[in-house]
Amino acid sequence: MAITKKDVKFDARGLKVAGVLRFPADMDESKKYPALVCAHPGSSCKEQTAGIYAEKMAEQGFITIAFDASYQGESEGEPRYIEDPAARVEDIRSAVDYLTTLDCVDENRIGVLGVCAGGGYAANAAMTERRIKAVGTVVGANIGRIQREGDAVKTLEAVGGQRTAEARGAEAMIVNWIPRNDEERKQAGITDIDIVEAVDYYTTPRGQCVNSPNKLNFISIAHMMAFDAFHLADKLLTQPLQIIVGDKQGAFGSYKDGHELYEKAASEKKDILVLEGVSHYDLYDQPEPVRRAVEKLTAFYNENL
Repeated sequence: MAITKKDVKFDARGLKVAGVLRFPADMDESKKYPALVCAHPGSSCKEQTAGIYAEKMAEQGFITIAFDASYQGESEGEPRYIEDPAARVEDIRSAVDYLTTLDCVDENRIGVLGVCAGGGYAANAAMTERRIKAVGTVVGANIGRIQREGDAVKTLEAVGGQRTAEARGAEAMIVNWIPRNDEERKQAGITDIDIVEAVDYYTTPRGQCVNSPNKLNFISIAHMMAFDAFHLADKLLTQPLQIIVGDKQGAFGSYKDGHELYEKAASEKKDILVLEGVSHYDLYDQPEPVRRAVEKLTAFYNENL
């Protein structure tokens, strides 16, 4: 029997967040089950890689919830296309709130699983959300570190100028996270493996989804710039931690960030799995890398939830 899915909405700071709840096959409604909150990457949505992991972990016996970030996808929030780390972290806390209201969920066995920027948000949320009992990251990245690379001050000055323009009545500036297609990437001379594979994942039938339109509200770059996903991990991230990365490194830096988080985390039980010959985006949807990640995560959550 296949797992079952249910479209749900839950509250996060006054906004309705759209999610998909998944239940294991042959679930016994008289029992309580461990549950996982699955956080998607920046620019992504619940139907993409977070949904893939939510599906596969439900097949392993966990109740899972994947959801669109506030201000994005099918979730509420204005202005649209904002990427606000504080809101992303609060979304995770609010998803935990929601899970605790379900009779089928064991509130003492709730974990979090984040992919790419969602991995950074997952680790950050767990530091102050003690109801999260175990933390898993797949190619987890510190979105603040990514945004600070390059001329951060110049970018922030441009954000300030745009805010002034909008205060005076200008339209919001909506930019793209990545090139809109492979031709645009080639014209820009971009050859980095993470960008090449991001374009292949997000802008082709491989992973393309209407709820992930490759749009970013420019002024929210300031929110990301000031955020450090791993700040205080040496003091507050004490839950069991499983990190999974590939060894083919690119611009998003998940290999580097994964090792930094491993070194910083105060967790007494922590592990980092490095998959050889595997890239950042291989771990989004490619069958063999995802299978290996799910195998490791299943053992981790079974032991720690």
